Amino acid sequence: MKAEGPLIVGLGGTLRPGSSTQLAVEEALAYAKALGARTRMLAGPELEMPFYGSEDSVRTPRAAALVDALRLADAVVIGSPGYHGSISGLLKNALDYVEDLSKDARPYLDGRPVGLIAGAAGMQGAVTTLGMLRDVTHALRGFPTPYGVAFNSADKSLERIAGTQNQLQLLAQQVVALARAPAV
Repeated sequence: MKAEGPLIVGLGGTLRPGSSTQLAVEEALAYAKALGARTRMLAGPELEMPFYGSEDSVRTPRAAALVDALRLADAVVIGSPGYHGSISGLLKNALDYVEDLSKDARPYLDGRPVGLIAGAAGMQGAVTTLGMLRDVTHALRGFPTPYGVAFNSADKSLERIAGTQNQLQLLAQQVVALARAPAV
């Protein structure tokens, strides 16, 4: 077991500062930090990168920072707004860069717990987006935490969304506990 807490990397949000999805990921990371985890958040403009291309090994500083953070991560929390029943293009492109980890001793997100958060202007879109995030996490060899958070972002205040704070706290507890568990 590590002497220091696990590193939890948060990804998500939109290019709009303070988006509800970014705030939700930040809130989950704050709960994780209170449980002794180290955290790092990459959101909005930090995820604005050229479209991923495996044939080009040159990476921008932002892309290199993303790949390096994920390489060091013991766990990840990913949040996406629901755009037309799917994840945002900004987040999808960032997740495409995980391909740069394919040849690592621990490829992709292999064995890492991944907490998932989806917000949309209606629960149908939020739940559909959460399902898409689970599919992408499986494809990247990560394992989604048993609990995922879907919320209606039409209500602009996370404090007013019934149960969202408790849901984010539960998600953080699962991410931290699973990150501390012995590898299988």
